[in-house]
Amino acid sequence: MRPEFIYLASQSPRRRQLLDQLGMRFELLLPGDDEDAEALEAVLPGELPEAYVARVTEAKLDAALLRLAARGLPAAPVLCSDTTVALDQLILGKPVDAEDAFATLSLLSGRRHRVITAVAVGTPDRRSSVLNISEVEFAPVPAEQLRRYVVSGEPFGKAGSYAIQSQAAAWISSIHGSYSAIMGLPLYETAQLLQSWGFRF
Repeated sequence: MRPEFIYLASQSPRRRQLLDQLGMRFELLLPGDDEDAEALEAVLPGELPEAYVARVTEAKLDAALLRLAARGLPAAPVLCSDTTVALDQLILGKPVDAEDAFATLSLLSGRRHRVITAVAVGTPDRRSSVLNISEVEFAPVPAEQLRRYVVSGEPFGKAGSYAIQSQAAAWISSIHGSYSAIMGLPLYETAQLLQSWGFRF
C-alpha cells in the first residue's frame, strides 16, 4: 500500500519549503521539551565530515522513530536530514556566538568548501539514506562586510554561519552541485529516495 504522507523531523523552515516544492504531503514531528536535540549534533573526536553528517542523520531518525512511537501517532515514514559545512576536514557547524560566526566566515572567505547533506527515510522495519556533497566557492570578503552580516543575525542556527538564500549569496562565485542541498535538502536525491518508498510526484 502506497504511503500517503511522511513525517518531517526537522525544525528547518527551508526543508519545509523544499518539500512543499516537491508537492510532498508531510506532518511535522518535532522534538519535545524533554529531548536534547542539539546533543545529537556533537562531533566525535577525529570524526570526518561525511561520516559525521551520516551518523547525525541516523541518530536523528532513531530519535524521531522513538518519538513517533511514544506519541502514538499514525504510522508513516519519517524523513530526517542534516547539513554541515566542511573546509578540508574541519567541520564548521552552527556558530555559538558572534565571534565564532565571524571566525568561521573569515575562514571561508576566498576559499572553496564542501556542503554535505544527508537524508534518511525510515520506519521501524526499514530505512534508506542518501548523501550529497556540493562545493561552494566564496570570493574574498572584506572583514567589515562579514561583521555586518554577523550583526544581521543571519549566521545563527546555520552550519558554516551562512545561508545561501541570504545576502551571503553575493559572495558566492561558484557552486558545483545542488543548490537545494546547500539550502538543506537535495531535491533530486530526496525525490529518488521517496519514490523508492512508493511516493509519486
